[in-house]
Parts: sequence; C-alpha cells; structure tokens
Amino acid sequence: MKAARLLLGCALLLLAPAVRGCGPGRVVGSRRRPPRKLIPLAYKQFSPNVPEKTLGASGRYEGKIARNSERFKELTPNYNPDIIFKDEENTGADRLMTQRCKDRLNSLAISVMNQWPGLKLRVTEGWDEDGHHSEESLHYEGRAVDITTSDRDRNKYGMLARLAVEAGFDWVYYESKAHIHCSVKSEHSAAAKTGGCFPAQALATLESGTKIPVWTLKPGQRVQAMDEQGHLIFSEFLTFLDKASLMRTAFHIIETQDPPRRLALTAAHLLFVGDNATTPMKAVFASQVHPGQYVLAAEGTELRPARVMAVSKQMDIGAYAPLTSHGTVVVDEVVASCFALVQEQHLAQLAFWPLRLYHSLIGGHQTQPEGVHWYSALLYRLGRMILASDSFHPLATAQFDS
Repeated sequence: MKAARLLLGCALLLLAPAVRGCGPGRVVGSRRRPPRKLIPLAYKQFSPNVPEKTLGASGRYEGKIARNSERFKELTPNYNPDIIFKDEENTGADRLMTQRCKDRLNSLAISVMNQWPGLKLRVTEGWDEDGHHSEESLHYEGRAVDITTSDRDRNKYGMLARLAVEAGFDWVYYESKAHIHCSVKSEHSAAAKTGGCFPAQALATLESGTKIPVWTLKPGQRVQAMDEQGHLIFSEFLTFLDKASLMRTAFHIIETQDPPRRLALTAAHLLFVGDNATTPMKAVFASQVHPGQYVLAAEGTELRPARVMAVSKQMDIGAYAPLTSHGTVVVDEVVASCFALVQEQHLAQLAFWPLRLYHSLIGGHQTQPEGVHWYSALLYRLGRMILASDSFHPLATAQFDS
C-alpha cells in the first residue's frame, strides 16, 4: 500500500498542470516556470543513441509495402496545409505514411511554425515505392520521412532535429547537411506499447440495453460494468485511455462455453480469471489466460463463471481502451478491466482517481484525439520509477523501456 499511496500522490501532482491549464489564467503573484531550453542536435547525432532498427528506437524492418499489397491500407495520406511536400516523383507518395508517422509529423509542423514564424515544415522524402533508399529502409514502410524547413536554411536543421525529438518521433538523425531523417515504430509494435485495448467493433452494453461498438462511446453514457462486490452495474464512460482507429492490432481471442462468449483484447489487458468456477477471480494479463480457466460472463442481470475453451490470436483494425468510473467494463458480454500493463487492478483504480475527478469537474465531451491519453502515458512512466519490473507485462515493459 505504500507504493499505492506514493503512486496516487504523484498522480495528483501530474494532474495539477492540466487542471491549471483549464483555469482563468495566471494567478497574481505566482511565478511562471521558464521554458525548458532546447539543445539542437549536432551533425551526425541521433536520438535516442541506439541504432534505428533496434527495440530502443523505431524497431525492426517488417517488409516493403507496395501499392498492390495487403499492407498498403496501413498507409494514410497527409494533406496538412502547414507542411510542404516536395513530391518530386509527382505521385503523391511522399504524402503517404503510417498514422503514427502522420501524427508526429503534424505535431512537428506546429512546433516549426512556433519556432520560426512564417516558415513551414518541408518533407523531401516520405514513403518510397521505387527502391531509391538502402535495403530495409523504413521509407519502404511509410515509417520514415526526411525533412527540412521551408527556407532550407541549414543553420536551422540542428534545432529542427531537436523539435522532431520533442514531437515524439521514435528515432531522429541529423543525417546530412541537406536534411533530417525521422522514423517511428510500426503500428504493430506501437499497439503492444499502448497496453490494453479492444477492437473497434467490440460491443459495449448501454443502460437502455442497446449494444454499441466501443468506438462509438461518448462521455457521459452509462455502460455495463462490475462493481467491487462483483455485481453487474452501469458505470459512466469517461474517456478513452487509448484510441487508434486505423491501427492494425494483434488481439488475444478468449472463447468460452456455458455461456458461449468470444472476447478480443490485447495481450497486456487485464481480465478477471479464476482457476475454477468457485475460486475468487483475480486480474491477470490476457496473454496469461489458458483453456480450463474461468472468466466472468454477463447473462441477464447477473454474472456467472464461463469456462475458457480456446485461446487464439488475430489481427484486427482499430484499438480502443474505454475508461469507466468503476474501472471495469463489460465487452462482448465478458467482464474486463479498463486497465492494462500493470497487474494490479486496485492500484490502477486508485492511480486513475485524479483523472476521474478531472472529468467530473470539466466534463469530457470534447473531441478526443487519436493516441494514448496523456494521463496514461505520464502515469506509466511514473510507475516504472517506483514499482518492481515484474509488476508490468513483459512485452509492454520492453516497448516502454525503449
């Protein structure tokens, strides 16, 4: 419990800047923290200081994407008017990239305009379908871009590289005097990093009895969940802890009988499991569930144990992690936790209390952007400093440690 109290206290501190940001402005007499000084990258420097295709950076090469391949749908065009695309091939290829790369590039475009008013970010190379790069280049997967500023002032490129690091690119390299090279993890490895999600078409049950896909959930709706006493209730949906509408994600499929259910969720997601139908259920990672164990299935107005008959894996599109007031949610008529990565349901519920308070104070009806919720990301990094490594899912730990 000491770790729980420490984590909860730190979580409150993490929440403070966001709460202040929603206030009427600076309090008279308070001191504004000076902005952190950004240090430009040196020529030939890369960040992080590991090779690009290692776990600590953008990860391994997964194969070239061609226009006629199945994986081509992983690429999305970027029509951001604040970015100039060189497009020397005149095919629009430089605008095609993975969603993760697009998100980072759009963030960087804003930083460039703030750093140098009147200038824009310029992309000289994006997705490559013509074989112009070295073997196993991440340009072939739409995971890499080469960039400059619109004025092509090489004196700015060191700072441009630093801004790219700050924008969240997984690897940034001051590669040549002519450009900065940036790349990101694949959508598959990024999916492991985000932790606990359901596929977009998984069904949640509203208080009216209507079943809707989880991706359509709106803050304020009440969905079927489980309380601390193990009873079915309806709990308020607050926000998504992760939201990736186009991400191809690996899911564990848990199939049961009596009653028959089929639930898909990511490996690091917590699920309530028992070794038999009478023992207390405990939260374990989905990847640790095996046939013969029992999960909790919703049937009518009650919960009952359902025996796991098969466990498999499947790729699907979309990844959504809904958060409710009670920290649980019934998806496809099976009870699951709202949390992942850390195998401590009670601790996670405590740690997310400030976020629940935050949403109760400001409401959560704004449009939520794609990606991992800012609070989840900060809380995870905090947890890594104070909790033992064996508290975390091993795959997720490897991804975050990178």
